[in-house]
Amino acid sequence: MHGDPRPPRAWVGSPYPLGASYDGSGTNFSIFSSVADGVELCLLADDADGDRRRDETRVELREVDGFIWHAFLPDVRPGQRYGFRVHGPWDPGRGLWCNPQKLLLDPYAKTIDGLVDWAPACFAYDFDHHDRPNLDDSAPHVPLGVVSDPFFEWGNDRPPATPLHETVIYEAHVKGLTFTHPGVPDDLRGTYAGLAHHAVIDHLTRLGVTAIELMPVHHFVNDHHLVQQGLRNYWGYNTLAYLAPYNGYCSREVVGHVQEFKAMVRSLHAAGIEVILDVVYNHTAEGNHHGPTLSFRGIDNHAYYRLLDHDQRRYLDFTGTGNSLNMRHPHVLQLIMDSLRYWVLEMHVDGFRFDLASTLARELYEVDRLSAFFDLVQQDPVVSQVKLIAEPWDVGAGGYQVGNFPPNWSEWNGQYRDVIRDLWRGEGGRLAEFGSRFTGSSDLYQADTRRPTASINFVTAHDGFTLVDLVSYDHKHNEANGEGNRDGESHNRSWNHGVEGPTDDPAIDELRRRQRRNLIATLLLSQGVPMISGGDEIGRTQLGNNNAYCQDNEVSWYPWDHPDDEFLEFCRRVVAIRHAHPVFRRRRWFKGRQIRGIDDIGWFKPDGGEMTDTDWEQGYAKSVAVFLNGDRIPDTDEYGQRIVDDTFLVIIHASELDIEWRLPSQAYGTRWLVELDTSDPGAGTIDRPAVHCTGGATLHVAARSLLLLRRSPRAPTASHPSIISR
Repeated sequence: MHGDPRPPRAWVGSPYPLGASYDGSGTNFSIFSSVADGVELCLLADDADGDRRRDETRVELREVDGFIWHAFLPDVRPGQRYGFRVHGPWDPGRGLWCNPQKLLLDPYAKTIDGLVDWAPACFAYDFDHHDRPNLDDSAPHVPLGVVSDPFFEWGNDRPPATPLHETVIYEAHVKGLTFTHPGVPDDLRGTYAGLAHHAVIDHLTRLGVTAIELMPVHHFVNDHHLVQQGLRNYWGYNTLAYLAPYNGYCSREVVGHVQEFKAMVRSLHAAGIEVILDVVYNHTAEGNHHGPTLSFRGIDNHAYYRLLDHDQRRYLDFTGTGNSLNMRHPHVLQLIMDSLRYWVLEMHVDGFRFDLASTLARELYEVDRLSAFFDLVQQDPVVSQVKLIAEPWDVGAGGYQVGNFPPNWSEWNGQYRDVIRDLWRGEGGRLAEFGSRFTGSSDLYQADTRRPTASINFVTAHDGFTLVDLVSYDHKHNEANGEGNRDGESHNRSWNHGVEGPTDDPAIDELRRRQRRNLIATLLLSQGVPMISGGDEIGRTQLGNNNAYCQDNEVSWYPWDHPDDEFLEFCRRVVAIRHAHPVFRRRRWFKGRQIRGIDDIGWFKPDGGEMTDTDWEQGYAKSVAVFLNGDRIPDTDEYGQRIVDDTFLVIIHASELDIEWRLPSQAYGTRWLVELDTSDPGAGTIDRPAVHCTGGATLHVAARSLLLLRRSPRAPTASHPSIISR
């Protein structure tokens, strides 16, 4: 069609599917708007000067069914750039923002070309008179939809379908993970193709993760205020298009964006790694009433957004970003469900983590657990079968909803994070809650038949300190973000161990390393689903920045030029232990009662006695041993055989003093092997079986350390000296 002076042929077409759909013989275009008086499809091509936005052909969409405007163009093929112009009422005070001078992005666009350049034309209103429309054409300044080619050779791709209780999640950023990796070719760094490179996949498989949770890859916008400061929205929680991969992570020409993403998924699946997407369905990049008109606002503002009843120029904002999607409107719900199904069926992803998920449950103002969105997910035969993870809070009143999501959902367990951090930094009075968090948080999830896998356990995540910074800083240091260090969480439950930031003191450095081992070992030995924050395993630091959302630089990129190999090897060992032993990843709750004489779980004091109710409530108590009985796992394997595992004793000693720890009586075990000792990273790398020891045997436990002992049925030999003394 490029350069063809004749108007394109346009047939009736179909209202569904929405968006631009190429079927091999042409392309169907379809868009919803209940406020439009008319809609024009705009086809754009390169002009003689190389500006692909100005050579525009307009096609009036004359067919309307149920507020859906549509046409079929038999001459349009993949690679065609397009947008829409919506004619209709202009009255911002009543929430009506139709302005045909604004070229609007298709909400269902699957491929996107270009970025927002933040020219005044991107805004629908006149800067000097906000109630007047801005009549400058936005076409040269905004991203365009591109007709995508749906055909891709998946080969024998199959979802790994890793059971939740066997899952280890690795939260990662596409660019951060790959941009400085020496094994990734320069032209692939920071891209989906780079993430699919064997050097990256080898790191993930050797670490032992089973799923990679990608920070937002739906096409997003770099915020105006960040661009003005020379910064970028690095994290990507500013979505504009829910069916298109972010074009900034693509190495291929625009027509190949979808294929590159699919190839990445195929490569990860071949390595047994699932792909989970962090999705942002709670707000869009158009922001508040001062924001640009790029898509939804100009198409049907009332339908897509929650407006204030008394001033419909403005938006309800439960996210802190300027607007909230209108989860009460059927076409918004349809968009979200269509997006989710598309990523599962067409892009083969394996699950979703929902950012600020409480917003999705706000039918009116309060969080409603039985909202329409969750009903739709529950009954959907596709979406209900993948991994569903909620970030169970938003910034609105009553938004903290940990433990309150529906039974088929897992949740980021913020209470787990807080308790584990507090315990290891020496905070008193946290032992009782630690017991619940370590065993899967039954107090949060058991009542509605959920299992330990409802708890996504994490100590660090993209939002907050890295693991290195958690043990190196008492305070946030976000000055580089340009907000006067006012942004980011101020209460981090962190501890610098005596010096703020980097130190040359070997004693402090060693204690910080031990604390990192304590935290990661606790995470991976807890019941539930562990999530590792990408880069923590190689010692990534953000130099105290706990809100590096705008730092697209060395602050955020993974330090492949100087990885912490010792800590990486420790992480690999603990992940391997978790994979090898079902006792750390039970599908069902501990009963806490005796079966043929021995409990499935037991809790012991440093003197060898069992914990009592009074012991749990002692404010000074910072130490406990957990007995995990591998003979009492109430699970069966895929063939229906009862699972039997080794039996373990986990010693948690968060006190600042060394101690002689008395082991439980011989009824619980007579010979033990040290699998891990965080005060001695080499412990457990070779067999160190114990001599026969009866109740009352003691073991030296260093201050602020975790020990993992495995009960051994073997008798000691001369070649394996004892590590336990009476």
